[in-house]
Amino acid sequence: MKIQINEKRAEVEDSLTLKAIAELYKPGADVLILNGFPAAADTILHDGDEVYVIRRGEIPPREELEGLMAARHTPGVHARLKQASVGIAGVGGLGSAVAVALARIGVGTLVIADFDVVEPSNLNRQQYFIDQIGQYKVDALACNLKRINPYVTVEVHQLLLTSENIPTIFSACQVVVEAFDRADMKAMLVNRVLESMPQSTVVAASGLAGYGSNNSISTRKVSRRLYLTGDSVSEAAPGNGLMAPRVGIAAHHQANQVVRLILGEDL
Repeated sequence: MKIQINEKRAEVEDSLTLKAIAELYKPGADVLILNGFPAAADTILHDGDEVYVIRRGEIPPREELEGLMAARHTPGVHARLKQASVGIAGVGGLGSAVAVALARIGVGTLVIADFDVVEPSNLNRQQYFIDQIGQYKVDALACNLKRINPYVTVEVHQLLLTSENIPTIFSACQVVVEAFDRADMKAMLVNRVLESMPQSTVVAASGLAGYGSNNSISTRKVSRRLYLTGDSVSEAAPGNGLMAPRVGIAAHHQANQVVRLILGEDL
């Protein structure tokens, strides 16, 4: 009979149990998944079944992990994402969430830059943990991304981005995500990339404070190499702070736009 084992096709004897398959393909596996659900070891397999056998706590080899990921968004898409390099300017609420999303789908290289450290107030919306308070954000984020996907290359720059260093730091990036808090820094980065980096497209954000309507956040094409996410009006102010849900909506808009650009959907 024909089945799939960890996303690979295999032809096996009829009436084998889940335990027998595990012993053949991954001895010591202690997590057995059949057709999307945990199953007993003595479950009899049938033609067409999909099986996952996993050793609890084990980091899968690169080829196996990429095979499992590619199966969720097709091998051709995965191969293109794997070759991409994306810059993230600022790794606070927006940037850290964008980085996590892109690491989870297997974007090959993430170039992250920020000068700041993790503070207690950051934990209401940023992708850090309480034991990382006081660490540089880029170092903490690189550690977290490595736990999510150890095969993504994370290039770390712990510094203040300026008009002078942006073209060098993000020189290999086909897309640069603007994820700053300050309007002047946003404008500086967008202008510098558009003026000096003709190979790069910017995905910026403006207007995501508070807890307003989900659907007021959108992504629009401003020019050939600039996309803007947000509602363009919601600023952080007393009673209208930055909060994880709405920041997360905007960040995932940005991340999805990055994917569309990598795959040529909006070029």
